Amino acid sequence: MAHHKSAQKRIIQTAKRTERNRYYRTRLKNITKAVESAVDASDKAAAEEAFKIANKQIHSMVSKGFIKKPTAARKVSRLHKMVNALEA
Repeated sequence: MAHHKSAQKRIIQTAKRTERNRYYRTRLKNITKAVESAVDASDKAAAEEAFKIANKQIHSMVSKGFIKKPTAARKVSRLHKMVNALEA
């Protein structure tokens, strides 16, 4: 265990950040899987609805600093490409 007050504070901060990052990482995987499973089922309406939610969530993660803007753009672009492929 840390003896310095600042080291103790850092341990607490790290624990909070780890928990927060775990939540966002899991959320990101789940919303991505939701879109992919709707696309795999060839359900256009469900895929579009899931994509709408995913797009909003991914961009909110950017504003919170969890992922960077180019990463979000790449993820959204790939999901959008999958959804658009259903129409063709």
